[in-house]
Amino acid sequence: MAGGKIRKEKGKQKSGPYQGQGLGAGGISFHKSKGQHILKNPLLVESIVQKAGIKSTDVILEIGPGTGNLTKKLLEAGKMVIAVELDSRMVLELQRRFQSTPYSNRLKVIQGDVLKTDLPYFDICVANIPYQISSPLTFKLLFHQPAFRCAIIMFQKEFAMRLVAQPGDKLYCRLSVNTQLHARVSHLLKVGKNNFRPPPKVDSSVVRIEPRKPRPQVNPVEWDGFLRICFIRKNKTLSSIFRLKNVLSMLEKNYRTLQALQSSQNSSLGNTEIGMDTPSLGDSNGDQSMGVDDGSDDEMDVEDDDGDSDVEGEVSEFKDKVLAVLREGQFEEKRASKLTQQEFLYLLSLFNKAGIHFS
Repeated sequence: MAGGKIRKEKGKQKSGPYQGQGLGAGGISFHKSKGQHILKNPLLVESIVQKAGIKSTDVILEIGPGTGNLTKKLLEAGKMVIAVELDSRMVLELQRRFQSTPYSNRLKVIQGDVLKTDLPYFDICVANIPYQISSPLTFKLLFHQPAFRCAIIMFQKEFAMRLVAQPGDKLYCRLSVNTQLHARVSHLLKVGKNNFRPPPKVDSSVVRIEPRKPRPQVNPVEWDGFLRICFIRKNKTLSSIFRLKNVLSMLEKNYRTLQALQSSQNSSLGNTEIGMDTPSLGDSNGDQSMGVDDGSDDEMDVEDDDGDSDVEGEVSEFKDKVLAVLREGQFEEKRASKLTQQEFLYLLSLFNKAGIHFS
């Protein structure tokens, strides 16, 4: 049942490399450094398949099949399984395990990095993935076309809790808002670390992700840039955040850029090249894609505006324009940590209406 917990399976410690189920005599050693943690609890495997709601006509995308313990149950439930696996040893094991079985013609194995692979059509995704690719994979799936019905994914527990967090929750963050704009997300199972071979250092959770249909009509880069600013200090008031020097400087540059662009278009000077800023505001690599959001706390050190350093004229005028938008929507004293999805969308629309953009 949803929100249930799989009991940790206790087993005897074995020396040497961990052995997967259904392996050849030589066995396969699993590498923790590569995020290889194979499901060994049959009750957990059965529960994941049951909660996926697989139809007999479904094409299932499995990411990280390992030695095929979950793959077999997926083949029994659906029409076809497309398994994406990076490790060539696991690919060979999958092929050996299912060759000369009734499932062999319904299993397609793709060897490669799932983040670099063009994914085919599928109805349902089931994944037990290396935790280090959690965020980029989540957003790769959310933007996949055509949209699938649902994804059942095993995440590190804290990452999963950030995905499903609601306004006011301690773990509510930019990742929560970004993901929930594009999908309905629900927590299905807590999974103890001893259900894996070898066991990871932390517990896990299974999450269900259902892409929203129709897709939200919002510029994803503009949306993400806006959220990056709102969550600089999620427990500070929006009024204090939008007074920050870095924020005002970036927004004003974009504002002046758009004005100049519109002016040049009106003057039929369409060949003018003008650059827009996106809000890095302390991001270490400057990558603006949503996929780099790892779910960690968004708060970062930025320079405060003490209110006395404004240059008279345009800077002060633009600051007043920004704060007027907050007053119009009654957002001055509100905090990102408590805003709903609809409130974020409404505030972004007010900024855009005033000619203020975030990308």
